[in-house]
Amino acid sequence: MHKFIDLFCGIGGFRIALQRQGMDCVFSCDNDQHVQEAYEANFGVRPAGDITKVKNANIPRHDILCAGFPCQPFSRSGNREGLRDPRGRLFYEIVRIANYHKPSLLILENVKTILTVDEGQVLGEIQNRLNKIGYHVKYSVLNAGNFGLPQKRERVYFVCIKKDSRLLYQEPKAVDLSKFLKDVLLPDKQCDDLVVVRDDIHITKNDPPEAPAPLQIGYVNKGGQGERIYSANGHAVTISANGGGIGARTGLYLVNGRVRKLHVDETKLVMGFSTHHKVSEGIAGLRQLGNAVIPDMVRHVYESVRVV
Repeated sequence: MHKFIDLFCGIGGFRIALQRQGMDCVFSCDNDQHVQEAYEANFGVRPAGDITKVKNANIPRHDILCAGFPCQPFSRSGNREGLRDPRGRLFYEIVRIANYHKPSLLILENVKTILTVDEGQVLGEIQNRLNKIGYHVKYSVLNAGNFGLPQKRERVYFVCIKKDSRLLYQEPKAVDLSKFLKDVLLPDKQCDDLVVVRDDIHITKNDPPEAPAPLQIGYVNKGGQGERIYSANGHAVTISANGGGIGARTGLYLVNGRVRKLHVDETKLVMGFSTHHKVSEGIAGLRQLGNAVIPDMVRHVYESVRVV
């Protein structure tokens, strides 16, 4: 059985994906106490905390290193300070651990804007650092909406293969465009407290035909971030850990004649998690989902690595 570690583990998207492949998670870490509690509730083990305080020798040997390293320093909704941000510098902890343990494969996930921060210098640093410790680095920008999830979510996946291994990565191809937001919605009565009641709601278009993308049909207030209204016949907008506006984190949707946000269980489903997967209560849980890695996307990336 292959062994893997789950760095900056969040609520366990990597772990779900690779355990379904028959692998054994031998170490996980996350510095957020609420995340640790949610992870333990789902997997029965509490992640380690601050990775900078964990010695290499205290991390078990592993074949695969997974890390959804903190995206805030690279995100449009953050300050985009890249590797100058202390959270961005956690990338070097990945380098430290990989250099010591030499796993055959690294799978890393982040927001796609990491590719252009500092005019591409962050990307160059990532490639150079991993190349120096013995890894070929490839990356793909993939939209979960092209892989059977009813959400537009573009993320970059770095696939780093040890130079002396016989592994080869080929970018996964889109597999399914058939699921829409309306396919995962809960009964109206479970979502009454999520309905937006205002006198400045503007529906400007009729509900369009089904399409695999967010379909804006109106707006609230001035239509800024978090104030756009979308059809349930399309995809959800990107689930965000932060963001502002009335529809912050989930977006706003016209559902059976009412404008509302998504229920936390609907948010789990558009992120590819079971409704039974545990997250913290309230905004903290939505934030955890917005920061999560989609298990099915990890699966597609992993299955695109083969032995030659």
